[in-house]
Amino acid sequence: MSTIINDIEIIKTESSKINEVDFDNLKFGSVFSDHMLVCDYKDGKWQAPKIMPYQPITLDPSAKIFHYGQSVFEGMKAYKDADKNVWLFRPLDNCKRLNISSKRLAIPELPEAYFMEGLKALLELDKDWIPTNDGSSLYIRPFVFASGEGFHASPADEYKFIICTAPSGSYFSGEVKVLIEEKYSRSANGGVGFAKAGGNYAGQFYPTQLAKAKGYQQVIWTDDNTHEYIEEAGAMNIFVRINDTLITGPTSDRILDGITRKSIIELAESEGIKVEVRKLTVAEVVEAAKNGTLKEMFGAGTAAVVSPIAGFGYKGTDYDLPKLDETYANFLKKRITDIQTNKVDDSFGWRFKV
Repeated sequence: MSTIINDIEIIKTESSKINEVDFDNLKFGSVFSDHMLVCDYKDGKWQAPKIMPYQPITLDPSAKIFHYGQSVFEGMKAYKDADKNVWLFRPLDNCKRLNISSKRLAIPELPEAYFMEGLKALLELDKDWIPTNDGSSLYIRPFVFASGEGFHASPADEYKFIICTAPSGSYFSGEVKVLIEEKYSRSANGGVGFAKAGGNYAGQFYPTQLAKAKGYQQVIWTDDNTHEYIEEAGAMNIFVRINDTLITGPTSDRILDGITRKSIIELAESEGIKVEVRKLTVAEVVEAAKNGTLKEMFGAGTAAVVSPIAGFGYKGTDYDLPKLDETYANFLKKRITDIQTNKVDDSFGWRFKV
């Protein structure tokens, strides 16, 4: 059965899978809800979005995504509060960043209305899939890729925008040990490091495998030129606390303008925590670890919100961070998740009711 709402055609599934899901034991991003949104770019414009049952897609072997990697994505979450209201966190920032990423990869920018109205219609249809267990959420993955065909090395003439959702539990559990990278680079000046391009993540996998073989869980990325500056933690932005100052690197061609990162900076400053956005050298972090002024390191991103780092390795030496009773990481994570789930007032205007 097909209906039209706000110019979006909605084709509902004939048989929901929701009763097959154990919502008390959700792995991250491995169970998918009933529907997805699909929007095609062809004949020089984006066509009207359509919502349909979650299903495989068919592509020609010559589709340019397979050959030239035109693909960008976003990561978002939907939450339910105690009254079953549905909330998003800064969704317009995700829409804006998707188009910034698209522009860098020569992908046509998507109309904001298609993103927002399509997302709202999809969440309304699949709202029963939003888990309510503490730490759980409905993970949302909007992405765009080149579906146009041909082996010629040029931008495609057709693209697909899709939004899929996945009820998920907590992304990370526990603290991680990381290795400061001395050889490989995540991105370079003038490149696409600031974009959420699929290839950025593909390029991280091999160095991360090497780090895991040495007993670490993730890599701390350093600058591509000298490897002297701390830049990101795995697929997340990174924060370092020296004494009572929270430090993170400035965004650039190489560093993603993370939405969680921006939120942490603004929230920390509002709570009287000193924040410095500046270049941070590996030498400064190592020295702080040696003299006892290094208090915390943590990653920040949509999936985990905040992921504490227990220690790091550099040039064959391991450095453990102190175990504190009260941490900025835990405090800031709780403040953000309380805003996201409508447990406290949102003085920043970040929360968006669906």
